[in-house]
Amino acid sequence: MLDSVDQGEFRTGFVREPSALKHYPALVLNADFRPLSYYPLSLWPWQEAIKAAFLDRVTILSEYDAVVRSQREAFKIPSVVVLKEYVKPQKRVAFTRFNLFLRDSFCCQYCGSKGDLTFDHVLPRSRGGTTSWENVVAACAPCNLRKANKPLKQSGLSLRRPPHRPTSEEMQQAGRRFPPNYLHESWTDFLYWDAELEA
Repeated sequence: MLDSVDQGEFRTGFVREPSALKHYPALVLNADFRPLSYYPLSLWPWQEAIKAAFLDRVTILSEYDAVVRSQREAFKIPSVVVLKEYVKPQKRVAFTRFNLFLRDSFCCQYCGSKGDLTFDHVLPRSRGGTTSWENVVAACAPCNLRKANKPLKQSGLSLRRPPHRPTSEEMQQAGRRFPPNYLHESWTDFLYWDAELEA
């Protein structure tokens, strides 16, 4: 049972993980003290963080004020943990709808609008276009309808930037531009979202 908690104040809207992450998530850092992932932010449910600490797989760097109790002991909930062994970042970026939108900064690559996005084949499939990083872009519905089945030059539209296969480093940088809805104060020393530098 959690002590003195307003359960509603913890929101991690961009994290697509079990509901346990909504309450006391632990920021997970690689052994180099960088987050394993920026988007979604590498977070564990508090239960996983405590388990990893008991198994001596992580070092706890910071804790919440809240406490969990077993029959014999009370434990402060970890808010930041660092892995004891370095995990090599994955080099290949999976070609998914989410990653495509992240590469394109969640905006239409024709008009720049944000919001309800779909994806568009620059060279339509009916004309031999493939579903690949190099031929698919994020697009809003009006631009997608306007372009329809036409090649780019015939549509009257132009691309803000050509589609390309992103590197994992590029995706990490892109993820840093989109912080989640909730950031605990103990995480700020390890994250760098538009932080103002001290003189």
